[in-house]
Amino acid sequence: MRALRLILKVIDSISQQAGSLARWLCPALVLVGAYDVILRYAFNAPTVWAYETMIMLGGATYALGWAYTHLHKSHIRVDILYTRLSPRKKALTDLICAAVFFFPMMAILIRTSLWWAVEAWSIGEVMIESYWYPPAAPFRTAIAVGICLFTLQGLAQFIRDLYFVIRRKALD
Repeated sequence: MRALRLILKVIDSISQQAGSLARWLCPALVLVGAYDVILRYAFNAPTVWAYETMIMLGGATYALGWAYTHLHKSHIRVDILYTRLSPRKKALTDLICAAVFFFPMMAILIRTSLWWAVEAWSIGEVMIESYWYPPAAPFRTAIAVGICLFTLQGLAQFIRDLYFVIRRKALD
């Protein structure tokens, strides 16, 4: 049991660190956007690189933030009935939904995003939204890492919910 708690603590720590990293991408995104807008409208000299840089920074922010958001139970939930359930029934509902929806979808996303990232590195893929043509592999890798971390945090929550349903006490 001690080992399981340690593993869950490590997963939570990784998710927390990923969220902290994602947080630092936000000011970079704002600065790049502001720089481009100022050059575009004040000096009539738009950049070639800002648009794709903002896409990559924004996407990486979202992807690296998924696990953090799941750790803090901040994802949007339709709780028409859910809020009226007992804590045990909520955990049971979360278990069923994770088994039926979350893990199958994450398996598909992991497989696809990892293939996408490996392919981007192997062929030297570039982004084609502008004439800048930056490498796509770092962005594709950030998305794959984000999906893997989100799945890992989902597994940690699944273990906690399962423990709660069986033992009727929280596993922290």
